[in-house]
Amino acid sequence: MHQITVNASLNKYRFLITLVHEIAHLVAFETYGRRIKPHGVEWKRTFQLLMVPFIRPEVFPSQLLPIIANHFKNPKASSSTDARLSIALKAFDYEERKNSYVYELSEGSIFRLYNGKLFKKGNKKVKRYECVELSTGRLYLFQPNAEVELVKDASG
Repeated sequence: MHQITVNASLNKYRFLITLVHEIAHLVAFETYGRRIKPHGVEWKRTFQLLMVPFIRPEVFPSQLLPIIANHFKNPKASSSTDARLSIALKAFDYEERKNSYVYELSEGSIFRLYNGKLFKKGNKKVKRYECVELSTGRLYLFQPNAEVELVKDASG
């Protein structure tokens, strides 16, 4: 017996993508066997095939379609890993956003993570931002779509 659970608080577009993602695991395992990698080529191909019928204007808003189509050329293990798709999907979340995204902060701004650690935003390196943890001086790389609490804006 198989069971799939999906967080019901997701917006309808993220919910659909997540549900099809989980169904793709089941179909891939049943088609190729349990020894395949959870997010390997078999799963990716299955996920792509299952999503194709949904990538249409009757299902997704027109501004999401090119972003979704691009994502499904080579789907990631999580839609959150694709910063462009994650940010586009968050625009349709039910709750008003209380936090900021790292990419929105000015360089030099101080921000807090969910765990209370404080960081200072630095330069963008290819796709991610270098940020220094204030208590240790250690350098970390942050995805642009990481949600953080702005503590002090460097621009103001």
